[in-house]
Amino acid sequence: MLIGDVARRSGVSARMLRHYDSLGLVRPTGRSGAGYREYSDEDIRLIFQVESLRSLGLSLRDVRRALDDPGFAPSDLVDDLIRRTRQRIADELDLLTRLRRIGAAEPAGWEDVLQVVALLQALGSPSAGRRQRAALSSVDGAPVPVEALVEAALNESDPNVAGALRWALAQSGDEGLALLADGLRSPQADVRERAVQTIAEIPHDAATDVLRDALASPDVVVRRDAALALGARGVADAVPTLIDMVVEETKDAEAADVLGVLATDPAEADRIATSLVDCLSRGTLTPSARRRLTEALADIPGSTAARALVGLSQDDDRAVALTATSILTLREGAGKLRDGIGRRRHGAGPGTMPDGPLA
Repeated sequence: MLIGDVARRSGVSARMLRHYDSLGLVRPTGRSGAGYREYSDEDIRLIFQVESLRSLGLSLRDVRRALDDPGFAPSDLVDDLIRRTRQRIADELDLLTRLRRIGAAEPAGWEDVLQVVALLQALGSPSAGRRQRAALSSVDGAPVPVEALVEAALNESDPNVAGALRWALAQSGDEGLALLADGLRSPQADVRERAVQTIAEIPHDAATDVLRDALASPDVVVRRDAALALGARGVADAVPTLIDMVVEETKDAEAADVLGVLATDPAEADRIATSLVDCLSRGTLTPSARRRLTEALADIPGSTAARALVGLSQDDDRAVALTATSILTLREGAGKLRDGIGRRRHGAGPGTMPDGPLA
């Protein structure tokens, strides 16, 4: 069969068949009387073998090795092809992501495109200082797609850069909240923690709603960070988790401070005090946990907390009793000081008369 017929039937161009011949990959077994290449059935079968191997991504050099070397191990080559294909797909996906982000920035011209590209490259720089500058400039400089900022924030390990990224996302409003909420479900614990810390800095009601949902997270770190953020926002749903943090001695001082913030509402103060007292009544608590719970009552105003402290001042655990007594003493002193200030303000103090200062 002449080369033109082979090309039509196999789909391989005559030019490529001549190239195969020059490489010694598929040599026609004969020549016509006029000197034209003639291919046998075996030659054509070999052409199809070459094309099949090329369709897997093999180079012509690898194809020749596969056909000529009887000891050639196809599994090694296939494994290498899988690795290279995965890398090629990853590179293409990375390019697609960059293009989408540039498009999301809605550049007005090529100068804007170049600015966005420069910022995206800076966010991925190995230099922490360059990443931090890119995060800070993303607010006032060229617009950086929120998706890029979220990805950077969820993967940033440097605390200074992470803080700059959280600040930049807080300035962007609630645009990145959906992506950050997805981060709360990441299989990586560090990504989940970065997600909740970033959401905590977004001052919007929508962020508060996401944090409320995070209180039910199976990740205890996410629950704790969400509780601290919610408590600081005055959300009472955080109280049970905050009390557990005091018991478990995990950011217990921060948790106690936030409980004190929540207790500035008198009604909430009584509920918090009751919850702390109920927790203290558990028979399974360690002595140190009971002492921390007693200390937490120090910042809770109201009669419920006061009665609890009076009872705890007689506790069988000497450390708890001393802690409660000390808190009561401090409260009594603070109360006397407030009373004295109040009397002076109403004219009952030294050197004043009820209707004003002495002449």
